[in-house]
Amino acid sequence: MRGNEQTELDSFLVERRKAICERMAAAARRAGRSPDEVTMLAVSKTVGPKEVVLAWKAGYRAFGENRPQELKRKLEGIEAYPELRGARFDMIGNLQTNKINQVIGKVSLIHSVSSVHLAQSISKRAAARGLRCDVLLEVNVSGEKSKAGFSPEELRGAMDQLMGLDGIAVRGLMTMAPAHDADGARRTFCGLRELAEALRADTGLGLEVLSSGMSDDFHIAIEEGSTLVRLGRIVFDPGYELR
Repeated sequence: MRGNEQTELDSFLVERRKAICERMAAAARRAGRSPDEVTMLAVSKTVGPKEVVLAWKAGYRAFGENRPQELKRKLEGIEAYPELRGARFDMIGNLQTNKINQVIGKVSLIHSVSSVHLAQSISKRAAARGLRCDVLLEVNVSGEKSKAGFSPEELRGAMDQLMGLDGIAVRGLMTMAPAHDADGARRTFCGLRELAEALRADTGLGLEVLSSGMSDDFHIAIEEGSTLVRLGRIVFDPGYELR
């Protein structure tokens, strides 16, 4: 990255983050919530370590990766920057069982536990290393065939089994909304919140994290109770238009 390109990106990241924070705060206020209740995760899967460093300097503190090999590249790439030792990385993508050992112990949160089998596999590998992984349970609230995750009914039936696994700690739920469908997104995010409320009552778990909302619909997600939004294009792509 040439010097002038870096300067332009640095300026863009700072200004764009300010605009995103303003929109997040406005959405929280509309819902009677504090903006401090919502964590912004910068999805860095399409950029390199240098862009992550610039994003950190612009004020981002949490990043999301969807592939273990890309997570490895980012962690190795920022080793030369001591100030980034406090950077948080989450795994947000579909996690294959043969890649679990590349992730556990390196991320703060795994968002995409989409089946009992995957939860058991993470638990087994984490317990073998004396670890306990914080995870979110991925729920296909919208019912779209193209999306992974538990159905709400499946999750209710699986909670006792999931809570009995030693190597994981269930911290909340995650979902993805239908693309380009504001009404569908709102129903999806509302459904996730209502499911979390029901599961809290049934299990006693806090389920304090609701990971929902992306670049196109994060404002709706915040209005419907999201505590963590996953933002990629809106953060890193100058061509993405704010709405």
